[in-house]
Amino acid sequence: MPRYVLPALAVLARLVTGVVWIWAGASKLSDPYAAVLAVRAYQLLPAGIADTVGHLLPSLEIVVGAALVLGVLTRGAAVVSALLFLAFIIGISSAWARGLQIDCGCFGGGGFDPNAASKYPWEIARDAALLLMSVFVVFVRDTGPGLDRLLFRRTAPILNEELS
Repeated sequence: MPRYVLPALAVLARLVTGVVWIWAGASKLSDPYAAVLAVRAYQLLPAGIADTVGHLLPSLEIVVGAALVLGVLTRGAAVVSALLFLAFIIGISSAWARGLQIDCGCFGGGGFDPNAASKYPWEIARDAALLLMSVFVVFVRDTGPGLDRLLFRRTAPILNEELS
């Protein structure tokens, strides 16, 4: 396999997941109350914690997405991304198993959705694919061009002139 394939795939994975996070976070910023209601609809967290998560999640999504798109603190952002996707898969699966009919709230909205059960498999599959992309970025050695390369350049050690 050519040397450039894994970095190219890593860039693609970074960009896809990053854009999804930015889109998801930005779509929730305009209506923070809806974001809170979407988190509450899962009935997994106490009200106070659900409210805090609902308020903080859009900003976290945008920060993680921007880090992935820009390639800065890439592995850390990919770890957070993977953990968030895992949490969302668990949340959607839990709602489905308990017979809740709610919109996932992934890109704004949330609350009751009479057609939710038919959407759950697609939402879980989408998040599973994005989870796999995030895990790939965590483990691939070269994540392609990004700010990490500029900010955290590895330089060759300076040899002591007396040794030469």
